[in-house]
Amino acid sequence: MSAWQLPFVRPASLAGRHFSTVIVGAGINGVGVFRDLSLQRVDCLIVDKGDFGAGASSAPSRMIHGGLRYLESGSFSLVAEATRERNLLLRNAPHLVRPLKTVVPLANFFGGLMSSALKFFGRTPPQRTRGLLAVALGLRLYDLLGRRQRVMPGHRISRVPSADRGLFRAAIRWTATFFDAWISHPEWLILELIGDACRDQPRSAAANYCRVMGCAGNILTLRDETTGVLVRVTADTVVNATGAWLDRSAAVLGGAGPRVMGTKGSHLVLDHPALRDALDGRMAYFEAVDGRVCIVYPFLDRVLVGSTDIPVEDPDQIVTEPAEIDYLIDVLREVFPNMNFGRGDVVYTYVGVRPLARSDADKPGQISRDHSVVVDPPNATRDIAIVGLVGGKWTTFRSLAEEATNEVLQQLGRSRTASTELLPIGGGADLPADAAATERFIEKMTAASGMGRARALNLLGRYGSKALPLAQRLAASGDVPLEHAPDYSAAELSYLCLETGVIHLDDLVIRRTLLAIRGLVTDAALAEIAGVAAEALGWDATHAHNELCACATALRERHNVRLHALATGEEPSFDASLMASPVLGQA
Repeated sequence: MSAWQLPFVRPASLAGRHFSTVIVGAGINGVGVFRDLSLQRVDCLIVDKGDFGAGASSAPSRMIHGGLRYLESGSFSLVAEATRERNLLLRNAPHLVRPLKTVVPLANFFGGLMSSALKFFGRTPPQRTRGLLAVALGLRLYDLLGRRQRVMPGHRISRVPSADRGLFRAAIRWTATFFDAWISHPEWLILELIGDACRDQPRSAAANYCRVMGCAGNILTLRDETTGVLVRVTADTVVNATGAWLDRSAAVLGGAGPRVMGTKGSHLVLDHPALRDALDGRMAYFEAVDGRVCIVYPFLDRVLVGSTDIPVEDPDQIVTEPAEIDYLIDVLREVFPNMNFGRGDVVYTYVGVRPLARSDADKPGQISRDHSVVVDPPNATRDIAIVGLVGGKWTTFRSLAEEATNEVLQQLGRSRTASTELLPIGGGADLPADAAATERFIEKMTAASGMGRARALNLLGRYGSKALPLAQRLAASGDVPLEHAPDYSAAELSYLCLETGVIHLDDLVIRRTLLAIRGLVTDAALAEIAGVAAEALGWDATHAHNELCACATALRERHNVRLHALATGEEPSFDASLMASPVLGQA
């Protein structure tokens, strides 16, 4: 396997195979288990009814954080675990996970002390805005719990700097500053973990759009969601890592339930240069009038705003409702009264369902964000155990996967032989550590590929150390920028189609690239990208047209992207001549 290749299979190739473990659910937690078990040389199959990481794992706040607000509920062990895992991700995936300076605007001194105390003892207090003293105490404890593997400075509290006096409302007197982290492309880190797993255990395999239909004895029936073909595999253990779908999957597999509930979190991406510049690389962490903790920070060349927290029954039927958009815009107006905000600033929305352990808490924010591993033993119809992952945050995927892996190893009668704790992920391995080393790496890339410095930096930011062999591949294919999406080339999109398990156009547009979340998908760009995908994947004109329409509909209905054709009631049209690109030579 080359340095850049990521291995994926279709269900038909799996027929009759045996795996020590089959993992159901290819979100971050399932993929974390896949990676850890493969490191122990356990042969695994991971499947998902949709695309890799297409559920809640593609819809976080894109923060890698310790969970400051969880201190109020006394979740000290969770915060200690999450801050440690945050610090490890900064070390292990520095190409995608970066420090995020965070500022908390404060208007009073004593506010929130009684509310915090009541929450700590499990009571539901009247909402009070947290003041300087409560936040200072919380941040001191946050620093203490996050001291393991620390790579960032501690917190500080000061009077509002003169540069920020026009940013926040006039009542703000102090700001508290601390550091967490953010991730630029969580979907790509998931793919990298799959690639790392299959490098360490070549008998492991990954298949998206592959639904588990049932389990009898030790036989699992799988269905290819693109063709309807049924295949059967056998396994010694099963891991249920389907998040908010855990109980539904357990019913199919013959496991117990119910164990989970879900709350949806909606986020907005704004094209708002004034706010982006005023934030100056920092995240603002603040309370809305209703007590919900909200965040806003510069995300690439946009601004990310989140989030809502609303209980839901069906994780398959969620969208960002107009009322949620209005709520988040109103929150921005409240916190930044000197700026104008409107729906026209919103270029993208996304929503996911947080998988939470079932709870009788009065409010969604009071439900524990902790996780656990449960085991359903064999029963009358199933000969193998099911290891279930309940809850789980993006930040703590590695530690949850470690816990689940240990349980699977016990079920298999095997022992752990290696740890993922200090193991680099994908392009985070051998990444240049400072500016001088980065410059040398860029020079090496440009010399090896002939591409310009700006393009080399672009690839380094996306793929880390894997950018070097990829640059050579792209150069050999003709790395010409797309006309309507010049941040990408046809050669790069072709690589993504061929080597990262792309099945549908929205896999490419929404998850393999950052075009959609940055609000860069126009009618012309979408048609051009569809042409590249059709050429790479061998779609005929009818197939390409159907994919174009389905992707455009998903962008409009699930992500509030304004496309001209859909806005005017037209159907997007596919130009078959776009499939004739000469730059798609396959290396």
